[in-house]
Amino acid sequence: MRFKFFILIGLFITLYGCNDDETQLKIEGEYTGTFERNGNTSGVELSLQNGTFSGQSETVKFPAICSGTYMVTNSAITFTNECPWTAEFDWSLILNGEWDYEYDNGTLIMTNSTGDKYILEKQ
Repeated sequence: MRFKFFILIGLFITLYGCNDDETQLKIEGEYTGTFERNGNTSGVELSLQNGTFSGQSETVKFPAICSGTYMVTNSAITFTNECPWTAEFDWSLILNGEWDYEYDNGTLIMTNSTGDKYILEKQ
């Protein structure tokens, strides 16, 4: 009986892990779009490839996008910024941390807990 239980647990973990991998592959690509905070917007470009990201914004440090790694789970993308930044701006504008996301037909929408939002179209 215990053996069957462990097999079921292993199968569940395998299926759950595949979902994340498939989702990550689906959202990989080059994106353009906008970033919005409190009614202010800026054009952005973002590249998501093989667990790494890079990008830029048309407005300097609004948002602050450089490069780093990302990981996709069922409902969130977690970014880890790997660039050094200077202290003269609001560091909450750095693309970093956990973002809830929706992906549909090439449109990636990401929001964080403070209400910041990216609306991106796959190129």
